Amino acid sequence: MSKSQALARPTPPRWLLLIHQIPPKPAYLRVKAGRRLQRLGAVAIKNSVYVLPRSDAAHEDLQWVLQEIVKGGGDASLCEANFVDGLTDEEIEARFRRERKADYDELATAARLIERALPRRGQKATAAARATREADLARLTKRLGEVGAIDFFGSPEHDDVAALIAGIEARLRPEPSGAAAVPPLPAAVHGRTWVTRTGIHVDRMASAWLIRRFIDQAAKFKFVPATGHRHQPKELHFDMFEAEFTHQGDLCTFEVLLARFALADPGLRAIAEIVHDIDLKDSKHDRPDTAGFERVVAGIAMAHPEDEVRLERASAVLDDLYQLFRRTATQGTGAKPG
Repeated sequence: MSKSQALARPTPPRWLLLIHQIPPKPAYLRVKAGRRLQRLGAVAIKNSVYVLPRSDAAHEDLQWVLQEIVKGGGDASLCEANFVDGLTDEEIEARFRRERKADYDELATAARLIERALPRRGQKATAAARATREADLARLTKRLGEVGAIDFFGSPEHDDVAALIAGIEARLRPEPSGAAAVPPLPAAVHGRTWVTRTGIHVDRMASAWLIRRFIDQAAKFKFVPATGHRHQPKELHFDMFEAEFTHQGDLCTFEVLLARFALADPGLRAIAEIVHDIDLKDSKHDRPDTAGFERVVAGIAMAHPEDEVRLERASAVLDDLYQLFRRTATQGTGAKPG
């Protein structure tokens, strides 16, 4: 095959477009079609033009919507397409991610409401209260599954919500009698590969710094997509779904690492309070320095898409903050030691 023939080979269509016209009456038809498209995860790119990533399942789903529209007196067409001008693939993907982020943010808010309704540590819930929280959690878990099924581009917020749900489940479980409430620490943590989700932000930045600085100075880090990673032997995982170290109850991953490795350092405790309030957004500690660090983290994330660079930049800041908090805690003045 010549070079010109190879260049002329058409690119397989990446998208499915449903283009429809729905009459004003009956009114329910537009509502029904809109709700069906929303459940499928389709995104509107123009008035009455919806897009999904091309797949056999999406093709079948959109055919059902098309038939319902036509049966109700409307008109619809289903197309396979690539975008060659105007909207880019990246811009369309960004629209999908924004839609799913809104769904995950809603789920995270609901999870935190359930979490706040749980009894404090050491207190027991009544049977009726436990049943209510379990029913709430079941609905939330079902909804997470529904959103995950239409999360075509692996939004990192999925694992955040999954971690919140896992923490609530852990708090609802009865405490084991005569046994540790958390799994034992690995036999050795020197020179391990520590795995977390890509696109690291405050809790993952700080946790990776903590691991390399105080837990495993020879640590190697691997940053993987939110979904699809298969755990490998000798890997340790943090701040991701089904990780050895992740959110527990109202503790962020950084706080869990402190507790699991018994790091009772006032400088680290001060950083933990800052990370907690930024990550969980509950203003539990309300430190005056939280807002400043949050802006620094946002700047690092905005300026550097590479996770290794983000970690390097955040680590320099955290090294200096740690020295400040450790010394002021020792002197008994200045920043709140925690």
